[in-house]
Amino acid sequence: MPIYQKIKEALEASIADGVYPIGERLPPEITLAKQFKVSRETIRSAIKLLEQESKVFVRHGVGTFVVNPLPSLPNSLENLMSVTSMLMHAGLEDGERREKLHKEVPTDEWKELLQLKPNEDVIVHERIRTANNEPVVFSKNVLSSKLVGEHILNKKKIGSLFQYLKEVHQIEIDKASTEIIVPLHTDPNCQKLLIHPATTVLLLKQIHYDLHNKPVLFSLDYFRNDIFKFFISRIRS
Repeated sequence: MPIYQKIKEALEASIADGVYPIGERLPPEITLAKQFKVSRETIRSAIKLLEQESKVFVRHGVGTFVVNPLPSLPNSLENLMSVTSMLMHAGLEDGERREKLHKEVPTDEWKELLQLKPNEDVIVHERIRTANNEPVVFSKNVLSSKLVGEHILNKKKIGSLFQYLKEVHQIEIDKASTEIIVPLHTDPNCQKLLIHPATTVLLLKQIHYDLHNKPVLFSLDYFRNDIFKFFISRIRS
């Protein structure tokens, strides 16, 4: 864990313990730097994380003040989470994972989003996730075959794709650009989840990037909206 992350957690603990009450100003950067024996830049990085989580308010030239934290939002779209984590947040027990792997010629859209080279094929990973014996998520993931190799086709199950990429290929998904779509009920992928008359589906169309901002994974994730609720915190600019 980076040092600034540890300092951020230490400051969070001090805030929770009442060392720095709501409304009170944190010690100056130079004081915190001496306390933690780090540079002021490291302290700024830690405070930036607290500011991003709306736990402190920075008034430039005045100081950093502890504020009342916003309530935690389940499945906040600001947080890049695995489907397994989303199921947990929804209070559901992760059930069967029906998976399918195959090779395809990429569409023009896939070529552009994944920055594929000419004649480069893709591996398509499809999966239905169930909870309480009902399908709740359908995912279609697209990766470059040169990136993961065609031997992946011999696997019956991948499990967490994020974890697989990290452990097998040392590729860590760091961020994603997401488009939120309400798919038509005629969408064949959407129909896999329409098991009740009142069921609605939300689609997250995502391109995932590694630590170097290289596109790694394109995904279409369909969620039953009667099961999953998505939120985003908005800040006035």
